[in-house]
Amino acid sequence: MTAPLVGPYATPRRAQRTARRRDRRVYLRSHPVLFALLAATRRRPVVRIGRTVLVHGTEAYREVLTRVPLDRTAEGTTGGAAARLTDGGLLFDQDGAGHRAARRTLSADLGSGAVARLRPLWQAVLDERLAVLDPAGPGRDGRARNGHAGDGLATVDLVELARELAGVTAAALTACAADPLLLARAAADAAAATARDHLPGPRRPGSADAAARAAAELTALLPGSLDAMLAVAAVNTTVAALPRAAAWCADAGLWAGLTPATAPALAAELLRLTAPSPILPRVAAADATVAGCPVARGDRLVLVARHAARAQDDTPADRAAATQAVFGAGPHACPGAGLARAQLADLLLALAPYRPVVVRARVDRRSALPGYAELRVRAGLPSGAGSPSGPARPLGTDAP
Repeated sequence: MTAPLVGPYATPRRAQRTARRRDRRVYLRSHPVLFALLAATRRRPVVRIGRTVLVHGTEAYREVLTRVPLDRTAEGTTGGAAARLTDGGLLFDQDGAGHRAARRTLSADLGSGAVARLRPLWQAVLDERLAVLDPAGPGRDGRARNGHAGDGLATVDLVELARELAGVTAAALTACAADPLLLARAAADAAAATARDHLPGPRRPGSADAAARAAAELTALLPGSLDAMLAVAAVNTTVAALPRAAAWCADAGLWAGLTPATAPALAAELLRLTAPSPILPRVAAADATVAGCPVARGDRLVLVARHAARAQDDTPADRAAATQAVFGAGPHACPGAGLARAQLADLLLALAPYRPVVVRARVDRRSALPGYAELRVRAGLPSGAGSPSGPARPLGTDAP
């Protein structure tokens, strides 16, 4: 069942179901076995399968992240992959006071000041790349802006747009001088090569060597190897999240309700619905109990952020907790949540005047996170509506 959005985003259930079906295909086609298993077990808050514990429920999910000691460098976890593919000393493999200090520094680097500093960079990308959707006609060279003179159906690939936007942002965050698209592709390749360290199942022969090579190529572009995980996280979540959220908006008919005042709330809700990082792989560092299920030291914990965030569709007792679930909780919450929401809100505002519709969607079967390899849209303005007045701008520079 799909809960309809409320307020200015209230749309027919049929449109919501269409949006949800398209987004669900992203999961099932990118990692079919894993997500079929998670779907089959989602009705129980915690499910044990051998030494692996699947955590679906919102409270159980939060309990693991706030109360259960976790091994930050264990095999098959984010921290374990990071420690092996860099020279260590990362936020993921720190503990105690060092971890808290690193989190405070990173939170400051990614906070409202970062939004104000980075927003002009990604706005420039949006302004340039989305201009092709303007129905006013050909570009400066007299040709149709999509390179096909006279067809009048200019399109934009939102995956490529998100990749450039992510690359520009990651380059600024890491002071990287490399071409932003080159950085973004290297970060995506590194994440894809190490994805099997995070997911259950056998590894392909040579996967460890491939992951090491991809990590080396990424770190060679960066001022320091410790920037690698920041670039990987920034690029892969952005490229996964932005096109899927835009597709949901198009399918559900949400463009008309978008204003600078309402876009931040819609961005947060779409991130909850799409959950771009759907699972968090962890390992217990001590014996514990989660939702009545005993957990032993060394057990693998598969935290299903997607289900923890969606659990309150029908009974939204704590909407804020559900919205936050896709970014973790407590000491394990993502410090870049505010930046991600601001970036998505700006993309939605830039797209809204064109009322884009999806004309081609192709799922990426090799990316680390469920997403599209291509999501092409065109302006959906009715015939004779004229040129849009330009993308709506956020109010101020300190949006959440």
